[in-house]
Amino acid sequence: MKLGLFRVTTIAAAALLAAGCASNRAHKGAVIDPQLASSIQPGVDNKASVQKLLGTPTLRGQFTPTDWYYVSRDTNQFAFRNPRVTKQTVMLVRFDPAGNVASIQKTGKELVLNVDPTGRSTPTLGRSKSFFEELFGNIGSVGSAGMPGYGGNRPQ
Repeated sequence: MKLGLFRVTTIAAAALLAAGCASNRAHKGAVIDPQLASSIQPGVDNKASVQKLLGTPTLRGQFTPTDWYYVSRDTNQFAFRNPRVTKQTVMLVRFDPAGNVASIQKTGKELVLNVDPTGRSTPTLGRSKSFFEELFGNIGSVGSAGMPGYGGNRPQ
C-alpha cells in the first residue's frame, strides 16, 4: 500500500514539474491574412480599401505619413528562457499623394536582430573619478583666488 502511494505521489510530482516547463506561444501585432494581403494591388486600391481589408495599421511612417506598416510576430518561450521569434511579417504599404497604393513590400524573419547589451554603464570620455574624489573634490575650490566667485580684497 505504501509503495503504491509513493509511486502515485512521485508521478504527480513529476507531472507538476513538467507542467512548469511548458512552452508558451504568443502572437503580437496585426493579424495578416495572406490571401487578403495578396489581393491588394498598386494603382487599384486606396487607403480606405486597405484599411477595410487589413484593419488599422500597426504604425504609420514618422517622416512619411503615407507609409503604413503592418507588423505581425509569433514567439515561442520555453520555461523561463527569453522568447524566440518563430515567424515575423512586416508589410509596408506605401501610398501616393492622392491616397492610392503605390507599392507593397513584405519582409520576414530575416530582419530580426538580437541585441545583446554589454553592461550597465555607458563609456564616456574624460577622467574617471573615484567615489571620494566625487564627494570631496570641490572642497577648497569655492571662493579660492583666481576662481569664479572669488570676491577678492574688499574694503571694510
